[in-house]
Order: sequence, then C-alpha cells, then structure tokens
Amino acid sequence: MSGVQPLVHARGLVKRFGDFVAVDGIDIDVAPGEAFGFLGPNGAGKSSTMRMISCVSMPSAGELRIFGMDPAREGPRIRGRLGVCPQLDNLDPDLTVRENLTTYARYFGLSRAQARARAEELLEFAQLRDRASSRVEPLSGGMKRRLTIARAMVNEPDLVLLDEPTTGLDPQARHLLWERLFRLKQRGVTLVLTTHYMDEAEQLCDRLVVMDGGRIVAEGSPRSLIASYSSPEVVELRFGGQELAGFVAPLDGIGDRVDVLPDRILLYAKDGDAAVSEVHRRELVPSSVLVRRSSLEDVFLHLTGRTLVE
Repeated sequence: MSGVQPLVHARGLVKRFGDFVAVDGIDIDVAPGEAFGFLGPNGAGKSSTMRMISCVSMPSAGELRIFGMDPAREGPRIRGRLGVCPQLDNLDPDLTVRENLTTYARYFGLSRAQARARAEELLEFAQLRDRASSRVEPLSGGMKRRLTIARAMVNEPDLVLLDEPTTGLDPQARHLLWERLFRLKQRGVTLVLTTHYMDEAEQLCDRLVVMDGGRIVAEGSPRSLIASYSSPEVVELRFGGQELAGFVAPLDGIGDRVDVLPDRILLYAKDGDAAVSEVHRRELVPSSVLVRRSSLEDVFLHLTGRTLVE
C-alpha cells in the first residue's frame, strides 16, 4: 500500500463497553478499490469495529482515520461518503421499494429528478425493477437484502460497509447477492464486510483479517492464509458413530496434523490420496472418506480450535 493513502487506517484501535473489551488494539489498512473482510465467530469484535468505521460509535482508544479524517471531528463529512448495509435490514415498510431509494437519496441532497434517476439505476442493479411498486413487507429475505445494499449505494459512496450481508439467506439468494457485490468490485467500489461464512470470505475478499476475542489473529489474502496455516489438502474421515478420539493415535504420522471434530476427523496432508492409501494400509476402515482442498475453515480451526458458525 506504499504511496497510496488507505481509505481506512487504524492503529491500536480499542472499543470497550464498561469492563468488557470488544475490540482489543487492532491495526488495519484498507486500500482504495479493495474488498476487505473481517472474518470471525459471533462476538469476535467484527460488528463493533464496523460501527467505529461507520462513525456511529467512537473508539475508546487508539487511532482511526477514514478518508484521512478523524471520525470524532469530521463524522458528518465521513458519513456523507459512506454506504452502510447494517446487519439487520432497516427498510421503511410503509414505503414502496422505489420510495425507499428515492426518499433515502433526498437525505444526501439529491434533487427529486436525480433521486428518481438514481433509484432506476439501482433497481436495475439489484434486479428489483419488477417489484419497484411493491411494499417492502412481502419481499423475500434476499430481495430485502438486495434493496438494503442498493440503498447503501444511493449516494455513490467511496466506501461501502456491509455487516454480515448474507446472514439468514438461503444458498440461492446468497449466491445472487455475491454476484451483485462482485459487480461492485468490478466497478472499483471499495468494500469492507464482516462475515462468519468462510466460503463468503473466499468468494468476495481480496484480503481479510481473522478476528477472535477482539483481536486479529491472522491477516492476508484467502489463499495466502490457507498456504500459511494449513496443508494443500484435507482428508475427512468418518467412522460410523464410533468414538473418534481412539483413532488419533493410529493416524499419527499421516500428514501434518489431525483435528477431531464431533462428527469426523480431519487429516491435513500435502497429498490427500497418498494419505488415504496410508490409512487403508494401517487397516483402518472409515465409513466414508472425502479428499478436498484446504479452506478458510481449516485456517480457523488451526488458529482457534473451533468452527466459525456458532
């Protein structure tokens, strides 16, 4: 990021609520045009960090600059250049889909004609043109989420903040939303998002930090994190309801490490097929075997010892 001023710059950023430390001294930089993610379980400090970046919650300690400005002194100027998609949809149920966009646009000083034109662009982007005259309440969860993101774009922001954008959506709606966000990336829009879905972080983020207990425990691109904290391949072994802890010793030495989950054993190896052959050579008989590439879930298991979705 040498020579380029980051849109978000934080050093030693802290957020306390009484005696509870939600964010514990994190350092972040987000470059223009980047899709940057905060990955972690519920309670990791992701949303508290996003609220500080969006200038609705002041830091308890540390340095924070957005567009080079101090949120404590220039919050309104910063908020005028942000687009915010909160964790929970807060659309106006008494307005139509189109009116949710045009009314919000007026808050940013757009004329009625400009607001109508901008709303039509965003209805097309969100694939909601055929529901433009509908009230919000009958919309599906995916439609409401797309409308919330479209509303966040109404002021043509320099930075869009998305707090767990696909939580609660079915797989089809999630993938459609990913496609919309990818289009924003292609336009050069800077995205900062939080998620506890590992596949979402891999799909959308150029770079991310893994948070746990209010701290950053790892940082990098999805592929670099996988290369640093996991093996190229993972073998998933299931043993038909048998006590899994008893298989750890017999599997010792096959691959780099073994993780025992409630329903399966993960065997980390450079060559998954060779590892499976060694499992069989040792006369172990799993009920099912799956060889796959490593993922961010494996990174998180290595860093924290638990799965992300909690």
